Amino acid sequence: MRALVVNAGSTSVKVSLVDPPATETFDTLDAALPRADDVGAVVHRVVHGGDRTDPARIDDALVAELRELVELAPLHQPAALDLVDRCRAELPAVPQFACFDTSFHTTVPRAARTYALPERWRARVVSYGFHGISHAWSTRQVRTRAPGVRRLVVAHLGGGASLCAVRDGHSVMTTMGFTPLDGLVMATRSGALDPGAVLWMLDHAEGGDDIGHVLEHESGLRGLCGDADMRVVLERCDDGDADALLALDVYVHRLVTSIGSCVAALGGLDGIAFTGGVGEHAPEVRELAAARLDWLGVAVDERAAPEPVREVTAEGAAVRTFVVEAHEDLEMFEQVAPLLDALSEPTPTRRGSAPS
Repeated sequence: MRALVVNAGSTSVKVSLVDPPATETFDTLDAALPRADDVGAVVHRVVHGGDRTDPARIDDALVAELRELVELAPLHQPAALDLVDRCRAELPAVPQFACFDTSFHTTVPRAARTYALPERWRARVVSYGFHGISHAWSTRQVRTRAPGVRRLVVAHLGGGASLCAVRDGHSVMTTMGFTPLDGLVMATRSGALDPGAVLWMLDHAEGGDDIGHVLEHESGLRGLCGDADMRVVLERCDDGDADALLALDVYVHRLVTSIGSCVAALGGLDGIAFTGGVGEHAPEVRELAAARLDWLGVAVDERAAPEPVREVTAEGAAVRTFVVEAHEDLEMFEQVAPLLDALSEPTPTRRGSAPS
């Protein structure tokens, strides 16, 4: 079945027409819709699904449920739900499904999901984790390419960034927590921050500062050096720019120390997979991270020819390193495939009755 796959991220929108193994990608929904008159389904990426473990068919009740989660993912959830509304209006006869970034992390052990808060808060304030669709895709690709890699860290590094510790194909830890603000330094988001610092900022905000806006839009690489694009940061580093050099050092420090936490959760490390815009296209970041992880047996050789899944492990390295081309669209299609198959099955008839 041919499907329209809609992926609303924090910094971009990607729309694909998927008829595996072929995909055709567009930068806007407007560009894709004229080609979507024969699709059998629409599949949406929705960042926050609460405690849902599987994809779900979209109806009014599900949309209302997902709107209740907007405050937990304010950069992503509204954009995704706006596209859901539009697709339901433009393609009213086509069944629509949602895949959730949080679902992959529902296998994380309870101790790793639980914050040390009073009981009255703990049912709601838990570590959900995000980027699950991307982490699931990279996990699937590495397991196909290298089935002996049982303990894997996936580094999704893009405008948003997170790590996932994966054991035998299942998430056991991730760096994003209650919201997509947590964890690594990102393009405009701060990543992990002492909650006491947030309280201090709230008490000392000046000039009408919106602390939420500061942490979501003015922090990360942008806050450190004024540029949110890693490509620009790296160019400035080549020119010896002090602010850019500090930004890169902070970024890599948080990345490497967080990988160390993932390794501790896994009890060792067999492989690392880099994906996302920075993960795929910034070999400088991979090399810097590998150099600081050489004590684990990580070393990279970037001479491998580009391919959807390429291994960049240096000769003699104990840990295998991969670069995985992100394909959340194909992962979403795979996740909803059983539901799509059910749509195409003929309705059983009662014994003795004629098929309709």
